[in-house]
Amino acid sequence: MTGPQAPATPADPPDLAARLTGLVQALRGHGLRIGPGETADAAAALAVLGLADREQAREGLAAVLLRAGGQRAVFDAVFDLFFPLGVGTPHGAGQPPDQPVDRPAAVAELRDRLAEALAAGDRAAGARIAGEAVEALGRYGTSPGTDGWSAYQTLGLLQPETLLARVLAALRAGPAGPDDGGLGDRLAEDEVRRRIREFRAQVGTEARRRVAELRGTERIAARAVAPAPDRVDFLAAGPEQLAELRRTVQPLARKLATRLAARRRRAAHGRIDLRRTLRRSLSTGGVPMRPAYRQRRPARPEIVLLCDVSGSVAGFAQFTMLLVRAMRDQFARVRVFAFVNRTDEVTRLVAADTDPAELGRRILTEAAVAGWHGSSDYGAALGEFAERHLDAVGPRTAVLVLGDARTNGWDPNLPALQRIADRARRVIWLNPEQPALWGTGDSAAPAYATAVEMHPCRNARRLTDLVARLLPV
Repeated sequence: MTGPQAPATPADPPDLAARLTGLVQALRGHGLRIGPGETADAAAALAVLGLADREQAREGLAAVLLRAGGQRAVFDAVFDLFFPLGVGTPHGAGQPPDQPVDRPAAVAELRDRLAEALAAGDRAAGARIAGEAVEALGRYGTSPGTDGWSAYQTLGLLQPETLLARVLAALRAGPAGPDDGGLGDRLAEDEVRRRIREFRAQVGTEARRRVAELRGTERIAARAVAPAPDRVDFLAAGPEQLAELRRTVQPLARKLATRLAARRRRAAHGRIDLRRTLRRSLSTGGVPMRPAYRQRRPARPEIVLLCDVSGSVAGFAQFTMLLVRAMRDQFARVRVFAFVNRTDEVTRLVAADTDPAELGRRILTEAAVAGWHGSSDYGAALGEFAERHLDAVGPRTAVLVLGDARTNGWDPNLPALQRIADRARRVIWLNPEQPALWGTGDSAAPAYATAVEMHPCRNARRLTDLVARLLPV
């Protein structure tokens, strides 16, 4: 895609350096750990690759700057802002200022061309159509500061998903149409859906590019780029983001297992045995080269999860259950209890390698977690746990309570939580709400924080840090 101005391929080194440092700063703002060494390597790679082949430059910078698979989507979106394919209005998308846009005609014409591009698998044609569609259908506002381009508005008018049947019919009518009795149809449908998702991403990229030219690249890179999966707020995550989070469970579990094993090895050394250390130093002239430790053999801890599975906190609880399930080899025993306003043990469901997407539904349907109403009642749930399941807690048990501590006006039942805390080795409450909201409305978080330690835990990265730092070894 090219605009009436020169393509965005800066030739002078200062502009290129500014773009690269802006890219790195924006990625750091999204939580990617990029140091001066990686930045220098990226500059060296860009000097070798140049900008003649934009996709080659993209892959080279990604290879130098990225350290995890979940970071690629953030990198691609930020790269498209700092190294855009073009600037200004795409060729063929401009409309004379005195001639209003005939939206129904524009939509029909763009949909016809998009159907042809999807059937042909022409990505370049899709990019051109995306640019023209954003210009023709996505513009909003009329005064400076309130105008811009919206991918949501563009896609809402264009509705590319409704072209699926039309594109499949075109593929079947072609010379290479599926002829294997159904399998080809299913494969073709999956491929067309992938192409539609790719086109939607192109529309989003184009809308961000156009708005960045108005508002500033750094501002749009900070505010309009979706965060990496491990930085998505649990309470704001949608179904697709929760599904992506579930896919990150195994890598996170491996990382956490490594950290806990290292902590366990360090803890096994115990304190320095001064007498044995001095005795050893006699062979090195009194220099304590080899410290001796009072060896101890710490037993692996037991973990009890007490999870609120109601409403918006359900995604947070389910993700934590899956994470602990993947790490269960690090603990002597893991037991999981779920509640809405009643408490029931769901260890059998969590430990049975239940499909992550089905775990929440099975807990709500197969376990007795709700009574006569469906609102969360922490006081009743804690009371039932203290009365019926307190035998699960012992002096080696770390209890993790997962929930926002919003009682819907019911009694918080602090004595029940205190009974659990008196019996356990440690009780840690992980709250997915930000601390500024604790104590507002029906939140009993400040009251519960007087009995146990409460930590904010808004995303997977924070959860990883807390589990690695707080769980006993």
